[in-house]
Amino acid sequence: QVRLVESGGGLVQAGDSLRLSCTASGRTFSNYAMGWFRQAQGKEREFVASISWSIVPYYTDSVKGRFTISRENAKKTVYLEMNSLKPEDTAVYYCAADPSGSGLGRYDHDYPYWGQGTQVTVSS
Repeated sequence: QVRLVESGGGLVQAGDSLRLSCTASGRTFSNYAMGWFRQAQGKEREFVASISWSIVPYYTDSVKGRFTISRENAKKTVYLEMNSLKPEDTAVYYCAADPSGSGLGRYDHDYPYWGQGTQVTVSS
């Protein structure tokens, strides 16, 4: 079993930066792929970024060039650095873990383990 705890959300202005963190329990963090998803109010949850066990990152088109996903296995933590934030980035951000390690998962069902979410609000 893997427990994930996100932190770092908050209220920022458009153009600002924010870094989200997700810390995992369990012994096999380094073997897992980690993903970030987000859900805006009234919308379905969507893929934002993922990073494989071999530290290959993947991004959805809308965040490429603005967001950076990274991981620090010694701390069992994955980060999402978000720059040039826009009001449309406002959402609850969720961390997720995939034991396959591939980082190719784009849907909820690809990730068995989820955090509780952290709110990011970007004002215009």
